[in-house]
Amino acid sequence: MFTGIVEELGTVEVVEDQGDAVRLTIRAATVLEDVGLGDSIAVNGCCLTVVSTEPSVDGGAAELWTADVMQETLDKTSLAGVAPQDRVNLERAVTVDKRLGGHIVQGHVDGVGTIVRRTPSEHWEVVEIAMPAGLSRYLVDKGSITVDGVSLTVVEAGTDAFTVSLIPETLARTTLGLKRAGDLVNLEVDVLAKHVEKLLAAGYLDRLAPHSDGEAG
Repeated sequence: MFTGIVEELGTVEVVEDQGDAVRLTIRAATVLEDVGLGDSIAVNGCCLTVVSTEPSVDGGAAELWTADVMQETLDKTSLAGVAPQDRVNLERAVTVDKRLGGHIVQGHVDGVGTIVRRTPSEHWEVVEIAMPAGLSRYLVDKGSITVDGVSLTVVEAGTDAFTVSLIPETLARTTLGLKRAGDLVNLEVDVLAKHVEKLLAAGYLDRLAPHSDGEAG
């Protein structure tokens, strides 16, 4: 699980095509400080598993790590389009002693959105993002959305697009400051909204509603 608070910008060094998968080698620093094989790191909001690390040329701390990206992930996320020297948002899996600064993020992408337009102002920038059909029902004004692994608050939730406001800190510390109109971004909606939808569809919440005598069913 993640919180959507990006720890650092990594750099893609190698993209190795393996036919039905891709192996990514990414240069990083902060997220490798306590990493172990099998640990999870979110890359642009996609939960990936560390399969190897490489130390720096002087034998110091690890500077490179690799992850395998399966075809399912390539089909459903923007990682299919990454190339060497691309910058990527990185976040380690959260630990129980850390503050939940963003919201509950699983690293399971629900769809790929497209940057429609950016509207700068003096102290922030409003970004409009088109989203796949079917995701709008999970978004509400002032609700949470994860964009390329960044926990953001929805400003306006539309039927086929939504807007978010990006403060200078977010623009400087994440890839969202580099994205342009037409670029693709990974979207993960609030998992709590999906659970509520399933409970409502199955009628579970109706069964928990109080009876006329004041007792639960």
